[in-house]
Amino acid sequence: MRRHPVPSATHGLIVGLDLLLATLVVVAVVQAPPETALSALLVGGVLLAIYVWGRAVVRTHEGLVDIPRGAWWPDAAWIGALMVSWVLLLGLSPAALWIAFPFMLLQMHVLGPHRGVLLVALTTVVTVADGLLTQAGTGERWTGYVLGPVLGAGVAVAVVLGIEAFLRESQDRQRTVDELTQARLHLAQAERERAVTDERARLARDIHDTLAQSLSAIELLLRAAEDAVGVDEPKAHELLGQARSAARDSLAEARRVVQDLTPADLERTTLLGAVRRVADRLSGPRPGNDRPSAPLAITVHTSGTPRPLPVPLETALLRIAQSALANVAEHAAAARARVTLTYEADSITLDVVDDGTGFDPAAPGTGRTGGRGFGIPAIRSRVQELGGTFALETSLGGGTALAVTLPVRAEDER
Repeated sequence: MRRHPVPSATHGLIVGLDLLLATLVVVAVVQAPPETALSALLVGGVLLAIYVWGRAVVRTHEGLVDIPRGAWWPDAAWIGALMVSWVLLLGLSPAALWIAFPFMLLQMHVLGPHRGVLLVALTTVVTVADGLLTQAGTGERWTGYVLGPVLGAGVAVAVVLGIEAFLRESQDRQRTVDELTQARLHLAQAERERAVTDERARLARDIHDTLAQSLSAIELLLRAAEDAVGVDEPKAHELLGQARSAARDSLAEARRVVQDLTPADLERTTLLGAVRRVADRLSGPRPGNDRPSAPLAITVHTSGTPRPLPVPLETALLRIAQSALANVAEHAAAARARVTLTYEADSITLDVVDDGTGFDPAAPGTGRTGGRGFGIPAIRSRVQELGGTFALETSLGGGTALAVTLPVRAEDER
């Protein structure tokens, strides 16, 4: 955490002490008796020299008020040297008595609230003793010589402690602000990392639901075309044409994924039309299944009145339909699949049902995803992000039924 210097209030106090103490030293030297004037001038010069040295070395006003102060060197040594010089000057010039008050302020600030109070008390005793000695030769009342230094000491202690209490509170507030700022930075960093993770997951789903499935379909078409070469040339040409068409679609999908735009199948058409286009592309013979000669018939139906939906919902539903139908075409060995879009007032439901071999959803490495287990988890993730519900019913030899329901808010509809 950053360490903040003491605010300018303490610095202003020190500058004020500089001027006041220098002025009072000059006054004490000027008002010294003629017989001690030269000695007072010498001692006053030494006192100011010690003070200037200490101000250059002991820079207490640049630290924190709550850190330990009053170390033997140079803090206590500086104050001790000033004390000795002041006592000598006090013996040469009675006017040096007035230096006691700024001296008390300096002692409190440099030595802290503990050692400083002790030295202020000592300074008060010296001041009172000198005043009483002066009063004894004049016949004046002694109360002023006692109460003055005592009240001055109290004011000095109270002023310094009050200022430092205020500065300590300011420093505590600054620390709190620093901690909140640091926490906000950590939170922002965590949000950025989460956003990066979410974006990676989204791209992974998009690639899986589009490019990976299209490339798999192209591979199956090319395998079937290879088998038909020399046996059924028209069929081979037809399959090659389908593979080229699928490759073009894959290229378009790749560009959409990179640019993060609406899926190609949704451009210039409705969600229903896009799902039918996907169904048409995946219908037909599926070489590589357990029943390679059986064509896959995919039908698309609707319930309710079709209407435009928010782009994120249509994109998610299309991706889910692509992933589910690609799994059916590649892994289910199904003869028929049925896709149903059910439009309701506040939701839309996508059902994909096939009569294929089914699978055991509890078994590791299953899920019609080539053993990697990404298709079903990707669908679940999409549905969770949009606040929907996901249901899957399947059994070995009993086909598979997948149902996804997503909420539709009226204010988001186009």
